Amino acid sequence: MAAESSKREEQKGESTLVKTYLVAYNVSQMLGWLIVFVIAVSHTVSGNVHGVYKAVEQVLKIFQTAAVLEILHCVFGFVKSNIIVTGFQVYSRVFILWMVIHSFPAVQNGHGAAAVIYAWSITETIRYGYYFFSLLGQVPYFLVWCRYTFFILLYPLGVTGELMGVWTAIPYAQKLKVNTIELPNAFNMSFNFYYLLWFTIFAYIPVFPHLYIYMLKQRKKILGRRPKTD
Repeated sequence: MAAESSKREEQKGESTLVKTYLVAYNVSQMLGWLIVFVIAVSHTVSGNVHGVYKAVEQVLKIFQTAAVLEILHCVFGFVKSNIIVTGFQVYSRVFILWMVIHSFPAVQNGHGAAAVIYAWSITETIRYGYYFFSLLGQVPYFLVWCRYTFFILLYPLGVTGELMGVWTAIPYAQKLKVNTIELPNAFNMSFNFYYLLWFTIFAYIPVFPHLYIYMLKQRKKILGRRPKTD
C-alpha cells in the first residue's frame, strides 16, 4: 500500500510539473505572438507596410521556432495531439519562415510576408490563449468562438501570403542557387531548392482544402454544442 501511495504521489508530482511547464509555454507563446501583432499594427498604421517583417523579425523567429517544442510535447506524451499532424504544421511554418522569408530579401518586403505575419500572429495569439485556459479547466466561450471562427478568413489569408512568398522566391532560387547544393562536393550529392519550392506550391492544392474542410466541420461540431438561450 505504501509503495502504491508513493507511486501515485510521484505520478501526481510529474503531472503537476508537466502542467506547470505547459502553462508557462502557452502563456509565453501567447504573449510573444501578441507582441508580434502589436508591432505589425503599429508599423502598418504608420504607413510602413514594407517594413513590417524587419520590425517583427527577431520576435517572430524566436516564437515561431520555439513551436518545434510542440513536436516533443507529442513525443513525450505531454499532450494528446497527433504527432504527424503537429509535425507537418510546425515544419510548414518553420520552412516558410527560415527557408523562404529569411532566405530571400525580396520576399521580406512583399505583401505576402505582411499577410503571413498578420494571419499567424492573430491565429497563434488565440490558439495559445485557448490552450492556456484549457489547462486551467475553463475556456471562455468568446475565445472558443474566436478560435473556430477567425480561421475562416485567417487561414486563406495565411496560405495566400505563404504562396505569394514562395512564388516570389522561385526565380531567385533558380538564378542565385539559394539553399541549393551542387556537384561536385564532399558528400557526392545534389539538391535543388528551386524544385522544392515548386513542389511546395503544388502540395498546397490537396492539403489546403482538406484542412479547411476539416476545420469547418470542427467549427460546426464545437460551436454546435453551445445550448441556445431564449
